[in-house]
This record gives sequence, structure tokens and C-alpha cells, in this order.
Amino acid sequence: MMKTPYLRAHTPKTFADIPEATAYEAGYLVTKNAGWRNMRPVIDQDKCIGCLQCYLYCPEGVIAKDTENEKKVKIDYDFCKGCGICRRMCKLDAIRMEAEKQ
Repeated sequence: MMKTPYLRAHTPKTFADIPEATAYEAGYLVTKNAGWRNMRPVIDQDKCIGCLQCYLYCPEGVIAKDTENEKKVKIDYDFCKGCGICRRMCKLDAIRMEAEKQ
């Protein structure tokens, strides 16, 4: 059994080297955004009521409750792909998409 996580760069040499299931546990992101995102979601904290609809529909799982204010949410921009699904799911328009600053 391999002690280190299975990586794409790993070339299996035997059948024992091939993972039987997903390479990582769910919720374990391994690479940061590569810099190709051109739009980023920004949360208007005054409008956000913490309903977590954005959290439920985020395909990357980068939205979480804010530890400082549990009725609000925050976004982990290191892993956000900028897809905009969170903006479309927010019924209060508390999320807007802004051009990525480079």
C-alpha cells in the first residue's frame, strides 16, 4: 500500500500502484487555481444572510461559513475556479462577479 497520496505525475508500474477508488478523500483539494480564472465571486456581506445556497451548489467546495461571523460565508480564492454558480444560486444577489485583477 502506498503511503503518499496518488498523484497524476505518478506512473503505475504494477496493478498494486493503480488506485481502486478516488485518489483523495472528498473535500481534499490538492492544487491551487492555476491563474486562468478571469472572473471572481465577491460577497456583499451586508446582503448575505448565511442561507448557504452558494455553499450547497459550489462544485469546488470553496465556500464556507465565516469563522468570525457564523451568519456569513467566505470564499477560498486559492481554489475557486470562477464558474459563477454561486452568484446564480444566490436569491438575494449578495454575490457579484468581478474581473480578476492580475
